[in-house]
Amino acid sequence: MSASPTLFQRLFPTTLLDRYVLKQLALGLTGITTGAIALIWLMQSLRFVSLVVDRGLSLRVFLELTGLMIPSFLAVILPITTFLVILFGYQRMTSDRETTVMQAAGLSASQMARPGVICATIATVLCYLLNLWIVPTSYHSFKKYQFEIRNRLAAYLIQEGVFTPLSKDMTVYVRSKDRNGQLRGIFVEDDRLPQSHATILAEYGSMIVVDDVPHVVLYNGSRQEIDKHNGRLDVLTFKRNLIDLTSKNHPARQPRDAGEMSISELLNPENASVSPRDRGKFAVEAWKRLTSPLTALSYGMVALFTVLSGAFSRHGNIKRPFIAILSVVALIALNLLLQNLTSRNLQLVPLMWLVAGLPAALCAGLLFGPELRQRLRPRLS
Repeated sequence: MSASPTLFQRLFPTTLLDRYVLKQLALGLTGITTGAIALIWLMQSLRFVSLVVDRGLSLRVFLELTGLMIPSFLAVILPITTFLVILFGYQRMTSDRETTVMQAAGLSASQMARPGVICATIATVLCYLLNLWIVPTSYHSFKKYQFEIRNRLAAYLIQEGVFTPLSKDMTVYVRSKDRNGQLRGIFVEDDRLPQSHATILAEYGSMIVVDDVPHVVLYNGSRQEIDKHNGRLDVLTFKRNLIDLTSKNHPARQPRDAGEMSISELLNPENASVSPRDRGKFAVEAWKRLTSPLTALSYGMVALFTVLSGAFSRHGNIKRPFIAILSVVALIALNLLLQNLTSRNLQLVPLMWLVAGLPAALCAGLLFGPELRQRLRPRLS
C-alpha cells in the first residue's frame, strides 16, 4: 500500500529527477544564504561592539540584540542567493552533461526547469512571510531592545571608581556600590542644558526606573552651577534630590519608524502631522514589502532562461551566466532607482510591480512558450 502524498507533493508534483535536482538546489541555497547572512551580520554587529567594550554589555545581550537583525538580512539576500544557486546549479549540470542526458531522454524545457521553478517559488513565499510578518516584528523588538540598552540598562552598568559617560553630555562617577545596589560617593557632571552646566555631589543614592527612564535618588548632597552672566557660583544643598540619567537630546520613548510598522499602518498613518514626503516614504515601504518577494521568482526565471534556452554546448558557455548576472544587477539598480522616484511620485507604484514581476513572466513565456504552442497546435488544427 503506497503512502499518501504530503502537502508539498500535492502542491508540487515531482519525479525522482526533480527531487534530486531540488535537493541539490536546497543544499546550495542553505549554504550560500547562511554564509552571506553570517558575513553581513559580522559587518553590521561591529556597530554595537562599543556597547560591549565601553558599557560592559554581556555577550548574551549582544547576541540577542544583533540576532534580531538577521530576518531583515535574510529578506534582502534571499532573492539574490536564489538566483545564484539556480544559475550555477544548472550551469554545473550543463558542464557535467546532465542536462544533455535529460534532453536526450526526451525531457522538455519545462520538465528540466521545474525544480528551479519550485525552488524560486518557495523562496518567494518565504520572502512574503519575512516581509509581511517576521521582519517588522523582529525589527520592532530590535529597536525596543536597543533603546532600553542605551537609555535604561546603561545606567545600571556604572562601575565603581570609573567615570562613566552615560551620554555625550552626562558623566557619572561612583566610589562604591553595595550588594543592595546602593551607590556611595556620587559625582555627576550634567551638561544637558547649554546655559546651565551643573556639578552634583551626594553622599549616597539609589537607582529607580520611572516609565522606562532611569533615575537616581540622591541624598545629602549639593548642586553647583556657575551663572554665565555674572560668573557667580550658585550652590544648592539638598537632603533628597531626583535626577534622570537620559540625554535631553533623546526622547523618553522611542518613536516608531517605517521598518517596524505593518502594511496597513504604512498605507494609512494615524499621525495627521506626518508630512506628505514622509507619507510617500511610508507608502513606498509598504509597496516594497509587497513587490520585492516577486524578485526571487524573477531572478530565478532569469537564471533558468539563460541556462536552458538556446543550443546546448558540450564545452560549456561562460556568456550565459555573465549575461544573467548583468541582467540581475541591472534589475536591482532599476528597482532601487524606482523606489527613490516613487517616494516622490506615488503614481509610479505600478512600475514597481512591473519591475518585480515582469521579468518572471517574460522569461517563462520565452522558455516555455514554444513547448506550449507545440502542445496546443494539434488541438487547434
